[in-house]
Amino acid sequence: MAPPKWVALADEIRRQITAGELQPGDKLPSTSQLHAIYKVSTIVIPNAMSTFNAEEFVEGGPSVGVYVTNDPTIGSES
Repeated sequence: MAPPKWVALADEIRRQITAGELQPGDKLPSTSQLHAIYKVSTIVIPNAMSTFNAEEFVEGGPSVGVYVTNDPTIGSES
């Protein structure tokens, strides 16, 4: 069985961050842009973003944008 769409989206963006495709300080696409790029419903995107906020991969939120964190421990095992 395929994972929920929000998990797949979170995994893809996490992969981009850990692979260096998205650098610290980079702004993630808006909800509408993510919707268009990944062809997921707009409810999927906040669920994925909640995962990143909990993991401290990103910071920010509505109206200011979501940015890849500058935390140097991202991707390391604690």
